[in-house]
Amino acid sequence: MPKDIAQTDIASVQRPVETANGLSNAHYIDPDVFAEESNAVLKANWAGLAVGADVPAAGDAKPIEFLGIPLLLIRDKDGAVRVFENICRHRGMKLVSEPKKIEGAIRCPYHSWCYSTKGKLVSTPHVGGAGHNTHDAIVKEELGLNEVRSHIWRDVVFINISGTAAPFETVHAELIQRWSEFDQPMFHGGTDSRFQLDVKTNYKLAVENYCESYHLPWVHPGLNSYSRLEDHYNIAEYGRYSGQGTLVYKQFTGDDGTPAFPDFSNLSGKWDEGAEYITVYPNVLLGAQRDHAFAIVLEPKAHDRTVEHIHLYYASDTTSQDSRAKNADLWKEVFEEDIFVVEGMQAGRHAPNFDGGRFSPAMDGPTHCYHDWVARQIAAYRDPD
Repeated sequence: MPKDIAQTDIASVQRPVETANGLSNAHYIDPDVFAEESNAVLKANWAGLAVGADVPAAGDAKPIEFLGIPLLLIRDKDGAVRVFENICRHRGMKLVSEPKKIEGAIRCPYHSWCYSTKGKLVSTPHVGGAGHNTHDAIVKEELGLNEVRSHIWRDVVFINISGTAAPFETVHAELIQRWSEFDQPMFHGGTDSRFQLDVKTNYKLAVENYCESYHLPWVHPGLNSYSRLEDHYNIAEYGRYSGQGTLVYKQFTGDDGTPAFPDFSNLSGKWDEGAEYITVYPNVLLGAQRDHAFAIVLEPKAHDRTVEHIHLYYASDTTSQDSRAKNADLWKEVFEEDIFVVEGMQAGRHAPNFDGGRFSPAMDGPTHCYHDWVARQIAAYRDPD
């Protein structure tokens, strides 16, 4: 058992939804428990880091900090997206401090060691003394950048820090199959189709709220006016993923009342008026609709702060800028309506007598599904045998 664990009772979380409690307060307000979860949940599994559209062209590089780890998202010269530790193998200096285009090599600003966009060490000036750029003890083939295991699905860049998770395609096989009709090109809408929300809450509360439709009539009255609570259904695949779906999806239309965006091709009738909103555990929220999609990568900045990175995608790269901007504004309004809820729950977790709460067996199955999964990751971390 790891020695740096702040023990919490997770047994009641793993009970059936009818009798289970939610995760205890400490899982939202205690930095030590957050540190344990970072290892057990976020680093041990396939966590969302960014999207491929963050580095759209070869040579594009973006530094990202994930749980305090300096990382570098880069599209190499052949167009493949990679994730490296953003440090030089010489003395651990941070390599890239702001988004940039790598024109030649990634150069360390300290002693000028240089790396290719594929992470290979290519130059070590004066390493053998002034004017001597090689040394027998410095084997370049052994000193490339440390690459972080990564996988891209629906343009989301997932990483597995521990390197121990099963392959992404194995872990999420059922979800990939569920949405296999959308296995086709998606185009990021560009600068007018991305925004972020800085929220004073634990990232799990953003997931929990997203998973269920129970809150729609009171938090999203506009959305509920046409896609009502009774039009929604639960998605709770225990041990895998959860979320919600609707049987009534209203397409975004232009000023003339016609659909503003072309549909993804060859979709089944399910998607004519339906849509689904699913969490890829532990921190990615995805939406699938006939005419556009979205991805929300939750960046856990601290136990009580999360940055939500929202990206909108389309079936064509020729959609109008005006329609994309209006669509982004509508979604931003919806997501902003949730802020007071997740921040209110975060504040509520400081009530000492709150026991994690109870779940409605009829309405909260997707949220309990997530709690159960998190608890099982922590149990496995505490007792790996």
